[in-house]
Amino acid sequence: MLGFHNIQESSVNMPGLTLPPFPDNFPTHPLLVIDYGLLKAGDIKEIDKFWKAATELGFWYLKNHGADELVNGMFDTGAEMMDLPLEEKMKWLRGDGTESFGYIFRCKPIGAYATNEYGNPDNTEYLNVSREDALAYPEVVHRTYPPVVNARMESTIIPFVHKSIEVLDAIMTIFDRKLGLPEGTLADLHAHMDRSGSDARVIKSPPKYRNDGGPVDKDKVSIGAHTDFGSLTFLHNRLGGLQVLPPGSEDWHYVLPVPGHAICNIGDSLGLFSGGVLRSNMHRVVPPPGPQSAYPRWSVAFFTRPGNDVKLRALEESPIVREALSRMSPEQRAKYFPNVTQGQWLARRRDNVTLKNRKASIHSNIKSSLDNFAL
Repeated sequence: MLGFHNIQESSVNMPGLTLPPFPDNFPTHPLLVIDYGLLKAGDIKEIDKFWKAATELGFWYLKNHGADELVNGMFDTGAEMMDLPLEEKMKWLRGDGTESFGYIFRCKPIGAYATNEYGNPDNTEYLNVSREDALAYPEVVHRTYPPVVNARMESTIIPFVHKSIEVLDAIMTIFDRKLGLPEGTLADLHAHMDRSGSDARVIKSPPKYRNDGGPVDKDKVSIGAHTDFGSLTFLHNRLGGLQVLPPGSEDWHYVLPVPGHAICNIGDSLGLFSGGVLRSNMHRVVPPPGPQSAYPRWSVAFFTRPGNDVKLRALEESPIVREALSRMSPEQRAKYFPNVTQGQWLARRRDNVTLKNRKASIHSNIKSSLDNFAL
């Protein structure tokens, strides 16, 4: 029988489990597969395929990135953190709104954030480590971290951050060239030690509903419909659950997790910098399909974002961006000049998903937000 059923979390929740495969009877949305080695080598056909992925859907698979062992270590780090007693994790809770600038570590209590336009509470936990804190360690840029995280900092977290930066910087360089910008333009907007919201993250969504197929009810969503706040995401997961909303479609489509393949996507900031040429696409996380839904869903990600003081605007220095803007109405063009910094943008987006800010007109508030921020 199709539908969702309540389940109990397995007593075994470590990321290294042998997990059931993604079921064949759940349709998925195909993503283009991009070879990182070919990108670095300057292969023209691969770069053109990559550009197609970044401008049409804004999501793609990336293989041969060299991060798999580091990702496994990050999963272990997250499991060690999430296994701590709740009262210990609460000591490291990040702040809200403007108080959260720079407080990138977040182990938030289940139910602190809304998942969708109806304001349903989430059931997800996060461990976020600031890029700047990792690069400066043992010096503190934003905040300190719990002992279980510090124990993994030099062996696991810092190498993962360095590898993620390498991969995403290479992608930024390609975007410079394709947009006709001077080399280093995008890198300068994402300077590694500028205070920012860039972070390494481990996410755990505990099993809650058995997903036998059919539409996903609003109260079953783990992480609701959103675009990413920053520029680029480097995502690694083992179970299904990620869904994309393809342009022009009203139907959500699963993205198949493929071993050894990261899932990368464009965020709001690159969408703005590129005048919408690079697509920041709507996505969400729902319970994994079929037998996978009996297991906790773990993800590891690195998010790169511009410096907090960088003003978000379409980069009219680019002939490609100027051409895109020239085809827009004045109202459409204004969307790409929001007159905010990245830090202000991040605070606004975070405020929108906090339950305490959703006490009135929840549906209309998030609908308006999604209209404003989905580029």
